Amino acid sequence: MKDKSANRVLPLLLRGSRRYFVLCILSGLLLTGCDLLIPQIIRVAVDSVIGDAPPKLPEAALAWLERLGGVEMLRAHMWAIAVLIAGIQLFSALFRYLSNLFSAKAGETLVKTTRDLLYRHIQHLPWKWHMENPTGDIIQRCTSDVERIKVFFQEQFVSVFRIVVLVVLSLTCMVAMNWQLALVALIMFPIIVLYSVLFHNRIRNRFTLCDENEGILSTIAQENLTGVRVVRAFGREAYERDRFEAQNRVYTESWVDLCHTLADFWAVGDLSSCLQVMLVVILGSVLCVRGQMSAGEFISFAFYNAMLIGPVRRLGRIISEMSKAGVSISRIAQILQAPAETDPPGALPGPMNGDIVFENVSFRYGDGPIVLDGVSFTVSGGSTFGVLGGTGSGKSSLLLLLCRLYVPTEGRVTVGGQDIASMPAQWVRRNVGIVLQEPFLFSRSVRENIGICGAGEEEILHAAATACIHGDVTRFAQGYDTLVGERGVTLSGGQKQRVAIARMLTGQAPIMVFDDSLSAVDTETDEKIRAALARELKGTTTILVSHRISTLLDCDRVLVLDRGRVAQLGSPRELLAREGIFRRIYNMQMSLGEEEPV
Repeated sequence: MKDKSANRVLPLLLRGSRRYFVLCILSGLLLTGCDLLIPQIIRVAVDSVIGDAPPKLPEAALAWLERLGGVEMLRAHMWAIAVLIAGIQLFSALFRYLSNLFSAKAGETLVKTTRDLLYRHIQHLPWKWHMENPTGDIIQRCTSDVERIKVFFQEQFVSVFRIVVLVVLSLTCMVAMNWQLALVALIMFPIIVLYSVLFHNRIRNRFTLCDENEGILSTIAQENLTGVRVVRAFGREAYERDRFEAQNRVYTESWVDLCHTLADFWAVGDLSSCLQVMLVVILGSVLCVRGQMSAGEFISFAFYNAMLIGPVRRLGRIISEMSKAGVSISRIAQILQAPAETDPPGALPGPMNGDIVFENVSFRYGDGPIVLDGVSFTVSGGSTFGVLGGTGSGKSSLLLLLCRLYVPTEGRVTVGGQDIASMPAQWVRRNVGIVLQEPFLFSRSVRENIGICGAGEEEILHAAATACIHGDVTRFAQGYDTLVGERGVTLSGGQKQRVAIARMLTGQAPIMVFDDSLSAVDTETDEKIRAALARELKGTTTILVSHRISTLLDCDRVLVLDRGRVAQLGSPRELLAREGIFRRIYNMQMSLGEEEPV
């Protein structure tokens, strides 16, 4: 836990669970007190009740014993000692129950707080962050790493306080009985702590490697499960299986290496513990034979020594587990300390029904090559604007800038004369509806997917009719209650696109963008949808991105992009009248005939 970022994040994770950890620690301390009393009772019983030595007890305890009748009363009623031990054990059981109860509450509260913090923060991280971090790795951090932190705090951290008190008080009692023998037991403690510290970094480094490999493995599994249709369509099952097994082998080998290190760690611990017990038994027996130690003291001393071995060894385990938890906290801290998307100071909503203007916009992803280079054009408010361009021409980047998922490297994008970078991001996105070529549908019903923005039944049916999906849905066995499956896997490509269009229409955004979102429907359906949209979207600024020229012929103006630059700009009639990319593609599609999607 040397990572400073982890130390800053830890108080946030423990918020809400601290009181349960405190109660758990207090219960554990009371349990320790009960455990420490029993060896003393046994010592007095052996030396003073069974034997005839005067009881060695604190003055308060001696006074209390005398009021009860002294040692003679205990000799006459040996059952009283058994009852006293049984009573202490009952209290021990109660405190152990409370300790386990508060520990469970603390652990689960910690998990809930951490996952809530992670999910809430991830929701506000910029689009760029999501593009740079694999989904499988994010999920692994939100599940396995969170669980590992819970296990450490619930099972290891809370026991530290009990172990410290147990060690201090046990050693105090042992020194009071025989300081020479206590010194023998004490000598082993620095050895245990020393090898635990030496193993700490080795365990941490190996566990970091295990955690990273688990993230890679989770990413491979997540990609293959979501892309199972593509894998099977191309017959890549064997390739993907080999890829998964290769990474799984790396992951397994990293865990085997970690287990070897842990095995060495525990072997050294077993050896030191066995040596400690052996030395205490041998030397204690010698002292008893010489009369330097009573039988009761030796039995009590052996009890305390046995009580110490487990906690001290556990202290070594806590150090090793702390290495793992430290790695997990650092990985979670990387998410929680990633800068959230923020609006500029004084950001105010602006009019979204005015002209959209790209003013000399240039853009690149990180340190990559220029994607858009000095792009300038205007989309009149309430008009229909088309965008045409080949793969890699910058069409999708243009739309990401309009949705304010990215900001231009140079230039600016304005709506109604106001720079959208000076508006709240949520305001911009709420007023810019977009349908992607590969729309994402949630694993819910058709009704829930269309009405995700809170639309009523009437609005859902109307939007579905406009998107020409109503007829398809009514033919489903369960109609609008039909589950579409993960990512809409049970629907065809054209049906997914039309459901996504209907979903956008329910938002009634003043700017609507269709990113090649009619590519999976046939020409006849395409025409029907465009005719319905033309009726429904009067006064709405509509941007159509398409490779199909027939889709763009009804636009007021068309922008043609080529390698990130404006190649042509004008009405479809004007572009057809002069040589250029638009006319060339039009002639090609008309001569070959547009392919009808299956």
